[in-house]
Amino acid sequence: MKWTIDTEAGLISKDEDGASQTIPLYSTDGFEELSELWLKVGWNQKHVYTFSWLGRPIIQLPDDMIRIQEVLHHVQPDVIVECGVAHGGSLIYYASLCKLAGRGRIVGIDIEIRPHNREAIEAHPLAGLITLIEGSSTELETVAAAAAEIRHDEKVLVILDSNHTKAHVWAELEAYAPFVSVDSYLVVMDGIMRLVADTPRGNPEWVDDNPVGAIDEFVRDHPEFVLEQPAWPFNESQLRSNVTYSPQGYLRRVR
Repeated sequence: MKWTIDTEAGLISKDEDGASQTIPLYSTDGFEELSELWLKVGWNQKHVYTFSWLGRPIIQLPDDMIRIQEVLHHVQPDVIVECGVAHGGSLIYYASLCKLAGRGRIVGIDIEIRPHNREAIEAHPLAGLITLIEGSSTELETVAAAAAEIRHDEKVLVILDSNHTKAHVWAELEAYAPFVSVDSYLVVMDGIMRLVADTPRGNPEWVDDNPVGAIDEFVRDHPEFVLEQPAWPFNESQLRSNVTYSPQGYLRRVR
């Protein structure tokens, strides 16, 4: 793919597979084209590895953080289950939102919680809202341990942000979908792998081996979930889609 950006003429020219398209630069379509290119370059340059939340590294795109905050404010979950702990920044982020809301707690799952990360999470002022479970997120024992942290009448939202291969994400979807409450969400992170497969840090195998492929198969077989970008509660623009590392990432349980 080749983009040509002409700020003087106010146009973006896009050439892909022999087909050409010209788009007004200062338009919704122009913004979406530039955003796609910005996401690719930013991912390659590790843009998200430059942020922290309340003292812990958080490897997330700020746009995604704000959007999921909007969802959490709307859903008001009692429990947020997150597969993938890393440095613990996202656990602290969600815990801080629960603290502000006066409702909710976090269950964090990872196959390996490194001692220095565990120590930092458990010493954090928000540690009382976080339960850590160490183990493969798809092992029956781990899933059962997570289930034991949830009462039957609680509203649950699940976030999958661990191993991003298609097979692993599909297994997590199958394992944790039953946790999700009706009108809550199963959020799948990092579908951007498909977009960045051709970058210097990328991998050509990601074109097929990525979370979006698992999402497509899961939704096909599970009509109780629908792909749905949550509505923006505020929008005074003509923009219409998230700038995100997690395309097709929101699955709402409808029944």
